[in-house]
Amino acid sequence: MKENKVYTKTGDDGTTGLFSGKRVPKHHTRIKAYGTIDELVAWLGLIRDHITDESLAKTIFKIQNELMRFASLLAIESQKNPPKNIADIKNEEVAFIEKEIDSITEQLPPLRNFIIPGGHPLVSYTHLARCVCRRAERFITALNETDPVEPNMIAYINRLSDYLFTLSRKFSHDLGISEVKWNGN
Repeated sequence: MKENKVYTKTGDDGTTGLFSGKRVPKHHTRIKAYGTIDELVAWLGLIRDHITDESLAKTIFKIQNELMRFASLLAIESQKNPPKNIADIKNEEVAFIEKEIDSITEQLPPLRNFIIPGGHPLVSYTHLARCVCRRAERFITALNETDPVEPNMIAYINRLSDYLFTLSRKFSHDLGISEVKWNGN
């Protein structure tokens, strides 16, 4: 009977395998991109664990699922022949994030300054997720310079960081936390 172990020891040489079986260094931009997406999924789980709004929790879970698919797409060395069970990123998914941003923004006062994160752990967690999302975007766009990435992935990740910023503002608003505006000093 074959043992099912979490460790394989194949990465002990500092490499990891892509879907194709090709081995690449663990510091490769592709690995940094999907590793950062993985980190973002974990941050979103932490945020979801701290909210009681079921509709919002479902939205965040949907985003987590989409990001898991994005990480899988990033683990494919060529976008020419992705596995059939991993769907492409649709325009509608980018539009969904935009709709969520617009819906939340309608509930908030206008923004006229940069905001210094803080005031409540949930607000801070969401800002941390936004920063991780921005890092993922940097790695994805760097990868795109050498290996084309689906344009909708780049657009989605860009909108997602805006969504997370808007969501942090919603949490501040809902919790009655005053936003600390940065005045340039």
